[in-house]
Amino acid sequence: MNSRESADGLCRSHMIRLTRLNHASLVLNSDLIEHIDVTPDTVITLTTGQILRVRESADQVIQGIVDFRRKIFGPVESCRVCGEDPDQEVELPSSSISEEPGRID
Repeated sequence: MNSRESADGLCRSHMIRLTRLNHASLVLNSDLIEHIDVTPDTVITLTTGQILRVRESADQVIQGIVDFRRKIFGPVESCRVCGEDPDQEVELPSSSISEEPGRID
């Protein structure tokens, strides 16, 4: 095994693999993701300000992050604080979202 294969294997086990719009592969440290926008493309904004457009859907990116974190921390049966299922999606009530930035109703 050459050094490039070793590094690629290391990246696969510790980061998430994504595909740019031009079909070029990239490996991303998911801790750098600030937010993901869903437009016709999936747009990932990093904490560094860099913007990535990828072929994967937002759900696929999120699943990659979940799989990555489960490899590191192991599966979680339920929340230790509230007992809820960690795989259940939580939606905020629409009344808590305001049109004005910085204001929560």
